[in-house]
Amino acid sequence: MFITQWEYNDALIQTYTLPYIHIIQSISDHYCYLIGTTKKSTVIKVKKKGSIILIEVPVSGEFLLLRWLANIIFIRSVVRKKRIPIIHTLCTPAGSIGALLKMLNKKLFLVLDSVEPHAESMVESGTWMKNSVKFKLLFYMEKQQIKVADKIILAAEGMDRYIKEKYGMTIHDFQIKPACVDLDLFSYASVKDPELVMKYELKDKITCLYTGKLGGFYWDSKLFEFIKKCEDYWGTQKFKFLMLSNVDDAHVNERRLNYGISEHTIIKLFVPHVEVPKYMGLADFAVSPFKFVPSKRYSTPIKNGEYWALGLPIVITPKISTDSDTIAENNAGAILDAFDNIGYMKVIKQIDLLLSSNTREAIYAKIRPLAEKYRNFSIAEKVYRSIYD
Repeated sequence: MFITQWEYNDALIQTYTLPYIHIIQSISDHYCYLIGTTKKSTVIKVKKKGSIILIEVPVSGEFLLLRWLANIIFIRSVVRKKRIPIIHTLCTPAGSIGALLKMLNKKLFLVLDSVEPHAESMVESGTWMKNSVKFKLLFYMEKQQIKVADKIILAAEGMDRYIKEKYGMTIHDFQIKPACVDLDLFSYASVKDPELVMKYELKDKITCLYTGKLGGFYWDSKLFEFIKKCEDYWGTQKFKFLMLSNVDDAHVNERRLNYGISEHTIIKLFVPHVEVPKYMGLADFAVSPFKFVPSKRYSTPIKNGEYWALGLPIVITPKISTDSDTIAENNAGAILDAFDNIGYMKVIKQIDLLLSSNTREAIYAKIRPLAEKYRNFSIAEKVYRSIYD
């Protein structure tokens, strides 16, 4: 049974969970259950998705903690009824559920996948308060899941040091698996789709890309500040910003007006997951707007791997996973270390030099190997084979 805290249509299930389940199924030939969440219903729903049984547990309503307790009781009943021997969790909130199931039944084999700080990240990003019940509960459960796990897969290098420093535990038996990417789906075939270039009038434009949410772990106001600096540098006739996001249009428009960004600079779209690569491929460079907080050193941003796979230079803050160092060492983008005019202009000029000195094909040939080396599904297969083969 795989446990996540995401909705089935969320990109984190479509790109970060299902591919891994399919790899594990190819190795072990297991019939799998997948726990997902839903905010659209107050009842548990069970659906067949190919070789996977999807169980959607509700996470809406007022008494969320009580709701989760009821969900865990139901999940445990499924585990017992179907005699499921292995629990495989994705990220630490889901790991907490796995740990509770393991505590209730010590015979279960618990695999923690994509272990990274979550509780402290929520505090550092300003989403939670450090004295809140949410923080204290999740931080406690992060420690407990490390204690009871049978196998631990870390999201990034150095997470073992974080575990020693924050939880007071030394782990030796662990592996590291970054967020891997479908290199066939995200490839040169998706770069500069002629019909889309014509549709959105992007020929001979410099297009910056961002995919994802605003706020929380990500910039909000500062992203629009960056867009404005780019617009000032390249001009409204030359620069475009492509935002692939389900953020409310009114919010984007409010920010655009606040920062004096031209009406036609931002192209905001929300497209089906299967079409995402060819829309991302319209860009010339991308921005990975993670807030510069200490715990993000141990995360694994999937969007960076997708950007690399499409040969896109990335503007990123320092010490985001090992990605910031990789970008700096390979001249594959620019590190934004100051949110002021000097900091913005430094990275914009770096990107401008990179784009003006190379063809799109040459840049792709330079950056694509980073995805092949650091985000290849062969990494995940090797890790999973050591556990499930």
